[in-house]
Parts: sequence; C-alpha cells; structure tokens
Amino acid sequence: MFQRSAIAVAVIACAALLSPAPFAAVLAAPVHTAPVQAAPAQATQDALAASIDALLAPHFKADAPGITVIATKDGKPVFRKAYGMADVNAKQPLAADAVLRLGSITKQFTAIGILMLADEGKLALTDDITRFLPGYPTDGRKVTVEHLLTHTSGIVSYTSKPDFRDVMGKDVSVEQAIDYFKNDTPEFSPGSTFRYNNSGYFLLGAIIEKVSGQPYARFMEQRIFKPLGMAHTGYEGSGAGLTPVPGYSVRDGQATPSAPLSMAWPYAAGALVSNVDDLARWQAALAEGKLVHPETLRRAFTPFTLADGKAGPYGHGWFIGQLHATRLVFHGGNINGFSTDAVWLPDDRVYVAMLGNREAGAGGVPLEKLTRQVAMRIAGKPLPVPSGAKLDAATLAGYEGVYPVDPKVSLEVGRDGDGLVMRRSGRPAVPLLHYKTDGFLLGDTLATAAFTRDGNGKVTAMTISSDRGERVHERTPRAGEAPVP
Repeated sequence: MFQRSAIAVAVIACAALLSPAPFAAVLAAPVHTAPVQAAPAQATQDALAASIDALLAPHFKADAPGITVIATKDGKPVFRKAYGMADVNAKQPLAADAVLRLGSITKQFTAIGILMLADEGKLALTDDITRFLPGYPTDGRKVTVEHLLTHTSGIVSYTSKPDFRDVMGKDVSVEQAIDYFKNDTPEFSPGSTFRYNNSGYFLLGAIIEKVSGQPYARFMEQRIFKPLGMAHTGYEGSGAGLTPVPGYSVRDGQATPSAPLSMAWPYAAGALVSNVDDLARWQAALAEGKLVHPETLRRAFTPFTLADGKAGPYGHGWFIGQLHATRLVFHGGNINGFSTDAVWLPDDRVYVAMLGNREAGAGGVPLEKLTRQVAMRIAGKPLPVPSGAKLDAATLAGYEGVYPVDPKVSLEVGRDGDGLVMRRSGRPAVPLLHYKTDGFLLGDTLATAAFTRDGNGKVTAMTISSDRGERVHERTPRAGEAPVP
C-alpha cells in the first residue's frame, strides 16, 4: 500500500545495490532551432510521438481504466495523452489533465518539504526525531530525520501490519495513527538496512507540522503548490476542491471500485493527488533549483550509505539507480484504486510520468516498465529485446544450476521445454529470454541476467541487473554434478 510495485519479483528481493555517482540536477537551456530546420524537427517529433503511442496504446482498453502520461525533454513536453476510462460505468474517457491519486510519489514532496526546512536552519537531518516528537519511543536508539527519509529507521511500516486492512477505512488523527505503530518492536538498527517504510514518511509529515506550525496539507499548498502554479495538486479531502477520478481494482478483467481508504492514513506517505501537467512543472522546478539549494538536491539524488559502507537504493524521496548504464531517479506508487510511476533521466534531461486509475497487481499494466521504455526511446537509447534464437540443449544445460542469494535463499535456473526459467522458492518461475550471448531478459521486465564463464567455458556465476542495481550470484552444482572448479 502506497508503495512502489516490484519490477521483477525474482530480481528486487535479491539485488544488491549500486552507488551511482552524485550529479547536479540542472536542465540545459532549450535549443532554439532555425526556421529552415523547423519542418524536419517537427517531423522527427511527430514520428517520436507516434512511436510512443504505438508502444502504449495496446496496453490500455478503451472501455477499461487507463492512464494519463506526459513526457518531457529539456523541460518541454514531447508527448501527452490519456488512454482508457475515467469512469467505467459512466463510460467517461480519461482526459490528459485528469486528477489522480499519486500514492507514494507523494514521498518526494514530503522529502522536499523537510529539505526546505533544513535549508532554512529549522532542522538538521542528523536531528534525533525525539527533538520534534518527544513522546516517540526509540528504546535508546538514535533515529534521525535522515533515517526516516531513506527508509533505514528500522521502524515497522504500518501498512504491513496484519490488521491494517481492518482499520484503513477509519478516520484517525495524526497522533492516533502514530500510536498504531509506535510501540512495535524495531526491525533493525537505524542506518543498517534499507526497508521501504511508510511509517517513516508519516512521521516526516508530523515533523513538518511541528516545525512549521502548519498542517501538512497547508504547508505543501503554501510552500510548494501555489508558488509553482500547481493548481491541480493537493492533499485529497483537505478542502482544496481536488477530487480524483474513480479508482478501480481489476480482477479477471472486471473493474470494480477500490476498497475505501481514509486519506488520514496515507498522509505524508501517499495522500496527494495531482495530474501529469503539474508533475512536469514540479520536475522542472526541481531541475531549475527553485526549491532547495543545489547541494541539498544533489544529496537527495545520492544513494544513502548504510552502516556497512554499502550504498542503499534510495536517496531522500527517490530511488536512485541505473538502466544499461543510464542513470535514473524514480518513484512509483500503489494505493487503493491507483498505480503511478515517474522516472527522470538526469543526463539526458528526460522525464516521464504515468498516472493510472487501477491498482497494480496480477494482470496489471507494468507502468514502471513503460515509463522507462518511453524515457529511453526519447533519449535515443534502445533497450534490449529478445533475440528469438533457439539455443541447443547442451548450451541450455550449461546455464542450469543453483545460484545462492544468501544461506537460506537461492535462485535456481532450469529447463522449461526448449527454454530456461529462473525459480525462487514461493514465487512463480520467471522465463529467461535470450537477447545476446550469455545474456537474458527476466520475463516481461527490463531486468537482465548475464552469465559469466571461466577459461574453460564453464558457467560460474550469474549477474542479475535491474534499475535497483546488480548482484553477482556464484553458481553451485546440483546434486550429482561435478563441483565448479
């Protein structure tokens, strides 16, 4: 709930994480094309828009819930469209400027709110949260504001509690919601581990209120939305007059209204609504340095370093990663009735946002794949596609084996007919689709598996790569197989 959906179930759980180099978020000034070049430039842009439309359209039925999408290059729109229905029963099509729930994309707004207060000297990221929440039980552990920002606090995420679905429809105060999770036993020492956590961002909302003296919704409106001209963005139900289109859960092809949710629960972790036009304004404002100091923003887009010295996957409000050597800053959301995703390619100055009015889940459209496909297409960076090659039995057998993730969990590569699949206990098998020598795509994702060979040509390891990073898994032999030298 309110969380970014996994790109590849078999990948995310086992991927270690890269540490992309820090970068400054500055967009280049638009290039002014001479009149004699205007016609060719327009033809090129029209062709690009047509190719994006051809990519997206097959995923969305005209009579089902859909998405709104915007893509920008150098801060200027190159594609903007809506697909599917806003209201399935009323047969009302989605409009490109429709307002939808953002889900966890809300977190980047909350993060920037905290960073603005830090720039003003009203708090420090190293502050213990008890400075602002004196009654919060930390059992002697120092939990900092930055631990909340980076999902490294160890606090239990309230949306993962077994009875959350029983209470999510009930209105609560900020204090009552915090009481719901504050006494749960911490999961790990602060700063030692990354674990996505809605409780941390709920607490950040409470800190914003304490420091600013304003309700979270009011602070966001006055400090961010109004100054940036984001007239279609706000806290759902806060009286700003912003009502999202209906949201749906889809099962077996049937769209039904999503389960009720009091927006008091998602709060600073996921209660904002917006449209794609405002998200493009937001991204441009960040890039132009209108909200926080350049060094503050650079830090927000730098992976947090864990206690063991390794980089996590998250900065301050965004995931940070790479896709085929292209740096990405991204976040998605999954909340009752809606799924969302947005990705920024800082080096290529490309931004893509998609807002959908159906929940992520089985059979759902993989927005996180589509946003990256569109962004990479605009950047002129083709993504790998299956080669269609049929590998012989001996070659396939060479890849088979067990590739441990940790002492308790392993990935197993085995045959499935004339192809390969990767299995992890308790999860569906993922097809491995050949795209280059010793390289495979993991099912219908952009994640890849690359096999390494020794000097004798024997497979010794498998490297799993996704936008969350990569991890090498050494191959171990199956029962009865000769050991790997």
